[in-house]
Amino acid sequence: MRLLLVSPQFPPTNAADAQRLRMLLPHLGAAGCRAEVLAVEPASLAAPLDPWQAEGLPADVPVHRVRGLPLAWSRLPGLGGVPARTLGALDRAGSRLLRRGGFDGVYVSTTAFGLFRLGPRWRRRFGVPFVLDYQDPWVNDFYRQHPAIRPPGGRLKHAVSDRLNRFHEPRVLRHASGITAVSADYGRQILGRYPWLQPLPELVLPFPGEPADFSRLPDPPPWPLPFDPHDGLLHWVSIGRGGPDLAMALEGLFSAIAGHADPHLRQRLRLHFLGTSYAAAGRGIPSVRPLAERHGLGDCVHEQTDRLPLSQALSCLRAADALLVIGSSDAGYTASKIYPYLLARRPLLAVMHRRSSVVDLLQRCGGGQVVTFDSDDSPGPLAAAIEACWLRQGAHGRVVPLQHAAFAPCTARAQAAELTAFLQRCLQP
Repeated sequence: MRLLLVSPQFPPTNAADAQRLRMLLPHLGAAGCRAEVLAVEPASLAAPLDPWQAEGLPADVPVHRVRGLPLAWSRLPGLGGVPARTLGALDRAGSRLLRRGGFDGVYVSTTAFGLFRLGPRWRRRFGVPFVLDYQDPWVNDFYRQHPAIRPPGGRLKHAVSDRLNRFHEPRVLRHASGITAVSADYGRQILGRYPWLQPLPELVLPFPGEPADFSRLPDPPPWPLPFDPHDGLLHWVSIGRGGPDLAMALEGLFSAIAGHADPHLRQRLRLHFLGTSYAAAGRGIPSVRPLAERHGLGDCVHEQTDRLPLSQALSCLRAADALLVIGSSDAGYTASKIYPYLLARRPLLAVMHRRSSVVDLLQRCGGGQVVTFDSDDSPGPLAAAIEACWLRQGAHGRVVPLQHAAFAPCTARAQAAELTAFLQRCLQP
């Protein structure tokens, strides 16, 4: 099977939505898939670079890069997003590749959802089927269901974007041959919005874990870390976005530490929340530290809104004394970072919605402690559960064994075979 993989922000661009393909690509050939990647030149993107990521890419996989509209154009209304500035260039380059023939299908893997529109265009012109990768919901009902929570970017921007997304999504999906999704909830949500839509073949596939990532990391790291792992303090690390939907888990955690942590532990403890905003560097608004200050923890909580290059993020996980996975009050949220957290082999606490797939994963594979909550819970009982599970028993100082046999299907090698088999079923004539 020969596939065209569309991933605009591909390494060396440092972007979270390229990580699935980055990790799977070295294993696709062994699974029977010949792949080529269509991406955007890093100079046309606002994301920073991380050359370490590109060093692990297979040399025999062609990567075709296009140049989008210059970054300066992003200051104009309507041209700030990746799709607006790169759709035309990707369309032209993809059309040239598909016109030559030989491709069995297209797999679009990105959170720049406007680029999903390439699938129907190419199918109409060249008869090539396509599959879409839902790493996040294209249409998000969370803020409609929780009107008191302000969406990122403000209500007006979200309302305009939401209207466009609801217009385009069904028109794209009716031509798709299948979807992959990091959460089983995404497929159910799609059918709930468009009950007339023919159910699509679906593969639930969280981001994989890649053990080779940690073996490739230089030790000691040549890049700076946001904390000194040798300063005698206890550094607990959480890497990933913040936001109002994480407030329940954060309130429970901060309440547990403020009210129940041993004074000696409290004195040495430093909590680092890194990469909490999707905004451009230097423009992120803290969403975690204000909650910590309300609990009197401003002196021990450090929030860095700027995103970290993956190489630095993995080095932080490996250097931390303990790791924190903070879950959303949205039950469909899946923390895609969970696998590298488990592979870092550090004490780990996950505070997750009871229905999150992370809960089932940790119960099957081990590797960490998990405390759950429901959407209508209050922080008090959650704090008590965290105190009992994490603080009172000293779990923050112990690594929970990882059941490697249970974890094996979560690795990039296993998922490459699973994804290839799924795509073959979806794309066959």
